[in-house]
Parts: sequence; structure tokens; C-alpha cells
Amino acid sequence: MKPLERGIVSDYDLKRGSVKLGYGVMILFICIMVFSMLYPFLTTLFNGVKGNAEVNSFPPHFFPKEWHFENFHKAWVYIALPKFLRNTLYIFFGNMIVTTIVLGLAAFSLSRLNVPGQKYIYLFFMIALFIPPTTYIIPNFINLKDLHLLNTFWAFWLPAGASAFNLLILKEFFDGIHMDLIESGRIDGASEFRLFVQIAVPLSIPIFSTIAIFVFAGAWNDWYWPSLVLHNDSHYPLSTAIYKYVLNARRLDTNIKFALLSMVMLPPVLFFLFFQKYIMRGLHVGGVKG
Repeated sequence: MKPLERGIVSDYDLKRGSVKLGYGVMILFICIMVFSMLYPFLTTLFNGVKGNAEVNSFPPHFFPKEWHFENFHKAWVYIALPKFLRNTLYIFFGNMIVTTIVLGLAAFSLSRLNVPGQKYIYLFFMIALFIPPTTYIIPNFINLKDLHLLNTFWAFWLPAGASAFNLLILKEFFDGIHMDLIESGRIDGASEFRLFVQIAVPLSIPIFSTIAIFVFAGAWNDWYWPSLVLHNDSHYPLSTAIYKYVLNARRLDTNIKFALLSMVMLPPVLFFLFFQKYIMRGLHVGGVKG
């Protein structure tokens, strides 16, 4: 039988009382953290299957006395969820395409090309990270208005190509790709664009998957910016529709609100569970076999 590798703490260390106490404290804090994360999610889910009178009863109780799964059907037909979901996916896929093409090429240029003033360009984008996002909401709005891009999806796609954060993390990942791979492609006559498409992008699937999680979370959760640049519900993403037509609704039963919120919470969780397996893939993609 193959012996197990020694961990941070050995079996001998675990026999000591002080080590057991330390492990117990860590496990306690982990349980508290897990509970604090799961409690709001489970509360929303259970309130979504309660009767309206039970949701508004006092004192409240965690588990429902009666299960009303028909609440999800009522929530589904209350607003046009498929339309708002489609708009959210349009924003997400557009943002990812712009991020991959614009920011990917820019990051690859800063990483692998001799760009004049490269150090100062990198410093400029680093400084941009310290600027509060609220300070450029009005300039972005005015620019989009002058370009006649309000009430269009370009009001989301165009700013996605100016993310300093995504640019810098892409550059840092491209810096980790072994230079021998790039040089071998140049020797074979590949252009810089072909190097980006056929070498940099395939090796960067982990970082693009990570960025996809961030972009999806932003497209799914942001409601304030869409409420500024969109003037009707034909282009509303799901979060803005939920804010305007569910959270601010006065005649909608509370249990139906919770049912709607439950359905909205599930897709980001599933999206993360699907993409997180790609994050650690290619940990040694920059290595070259001898």
C-alpha cells in the first residue's frame, strides 16, 4: 500500500492537546463562515416555497410548514424572465468577445512586443486601478450619449474594452508563457497575430475562464449602470428587471418575490461550478519539455 504523503501536521502532532485545540478553533471558524454564506441562500429558497401568510408570520421559522412549489410557476409567469435572461447573456457574451479581442491583443502586445514606452503604459493602467469607479460614471454616460449608444448593448460592450484590471491580469499571465514557445513560432514564420491566436489564447484558457466568471458576475449582478443607459425594458438585463419589477413591486406577494430571487440566484452558482474546474488547468502550461 502506497504511504500517504505527510501533510502540514502529522499524526504525531495531532496527539498534542494544543494542536487539537488549534484545529478545533479553525474548524469552528470554517463552520461559522459556511453557515453565514449558506443561511441567506437557504432562507431565500425556503421562503420561496412557503405560503405568503407563513412568510410574513412572526416569529419567523426557518423550514416551511407547507411546501408550495407552485410559487415558482407563478414567479416564472409574473415577468418575462427568458427575455431578460437573453439580454443578460447578450451583455455577457459581448463583453467576453471584446475582452478577448481588445484586451487580449493589448495585453499580448505589452507582454511580448517591444512597445515604445511600455513601462509607462503599464504604470498608467496600474494607476487607473486606484481611481474609484463612481468618478467616471458621468464621463462614460456623456461619451455614450454623444456616440448615440444609449439604450443599446454597446453601452456595455464598449466600456468592457477599457478594463484595466482585466488587461493587467491577462498581461501577467502572458508573461508566464515560456518565451521559447513564442520564438519557435516566429522562426516558423508565424505573425504576431497568429502567435496570439494559436499559442497565447489556447494556453490562456485558465485565465480567460477566470475572467469569464468575473464578467458573468458583473453582467448578472449590475443593475445601476443598466438603469442609467437603458430607457425601456426591451434591453434590461435580469438584475435591473428584478430591481424595478420585483423588489419595488407593492402588490406582489412576498413569497413570490422570494421564489423569483431563488431562481435568479441559481444560475451564477451553476456557472461558477462549471468554470472553476478550468481555473487550475494548465498550471504548467508555460513549461517546455527538454
